Amino acid sequence: MKSVEISNFLRARIEAKDFPSAVYLIAEKGEIIFQDALGFAVVEPEKIEAETDTIYDLASLTKPLVTGLLCAKLIEQSKLGLEKTVESYFSELIEFDIPSEYNCLDVLILELLTHHSSYQAWKPFYLLTAKQNEDKRKEVLNFITSKFPPQSTPPIIYSDLNFLALGFLLEKLYGKSLDKIAEEEIFNPLKLKNTFFNPPQKLRERIAASEFENEYEKQTCIDFGFDVSKYNWREYQIWGEVHDGNCYFMGGVSGHAGLFSNVFEIFKIAQQFLAEETVLLKPETCKLFRTNFTKGLNESRSISFQLAATKDSTASGALSKDSFGHLGFTGTSLWIEPETRRVFVLLTNRTHARELPFANINSTRRRFHELAAQQLDSTQ
Repeated sequence: MKSVEISNFLRARIEAKDFPSAVYLIAEKGEIIFQDALGFAVVEPEKIEAETDTIYDLASLTKPLVTGLLCAKLIEQSKLGLEKTVESYFSELIEFDIPSEYNCLDVLILELLTHHSSYQAWKPFYLLTAKQNEDKRKEVLNFITSKFPPQSTPPIIYSDLNFLALGFLLEKLYGKSLDKIAEEEIFNPLKLKNTFFNPPQKLRERIAASEFENEYEKQTCIDFGFDVSKYNWREYQIWGEVHDGNCYFMGGVSGHAGLFSNVFEIFKIAQQFLAEETVLLKPETCKLFRTNFTKGLNESRSISFQLAATKDSTASGALSKDSFGHLGFTGTSLWIEPETRRVFVLLTNRTHARELPFANINSTRRRFHELAAQQLDSTQ
């Protein structure tokens, strides 16, 4: 069943050219209450309407849905320690000549999971690493842990590097690639059929398209002073492959981006963070996702999630302060309210069929949550 109010609101944002499509799902206590699909998942090179099962590039939702969830599994099995350092798991990296002021290895796993490591926010590794090096993943890890001085302020720095490092750590602990780990530990147990890294080409027409070329990231590199002239930029419509440049460089599989899915299967993974509904974790482990590990700092962070207690979070004031959620650059979001067991999924492809700059849709996300909470409350 769709919510007329929510659908009309999102349709207005589509007409305002914020994004060409939107698919949403709102659930409570394990039951889907509202859902709808609006607009066109693909505008160029052809027009394909969005459906409720349209698959989206989830971008940074990969962080909690794969990397964070897998870390939680290892934490409850005592195979990953929150108070252990990066160096304790990558001891072979001590051979690098790392200036003492960097402290890139003297970072706790908890600090990576809560973005409290002071690692820099982003770097274009595809412009920094040796292109002839077949082991790109190892080289990226070496850069993260030995090349970049950490930033000191603000205390919480949302950083792709944190979850890139965690993805490499998972691969080391499991002894296999992250996509295979996710398949065996998450996708197969939950019987997910539309969730994957590197979606098969045969599903392309069911996938929402992204940016034409990679102009946003190219311009970002220029703004940071990098030489972009020798890189083979994707000068075509990005559709059915990951938008994020670093993830694409690493073969479409990384700890910070690369996951594709639809609202129904995102909902199934979201249930794993709720004590009453999880089948992959022990119920007590789910406390990790609603606990504020960064009290008194500039953001309230739990394991792999931002908490609604964070000032100006996209949860809006309609959700309780211990609600937890995450956003994706491509225009995706997930928020979970643990007390009511409400799940809010909003997927858009704001990077498609639009000239730069992309629309900032945080106000849309807040209004979506306000309308959704009102609708759920009215059904009680």
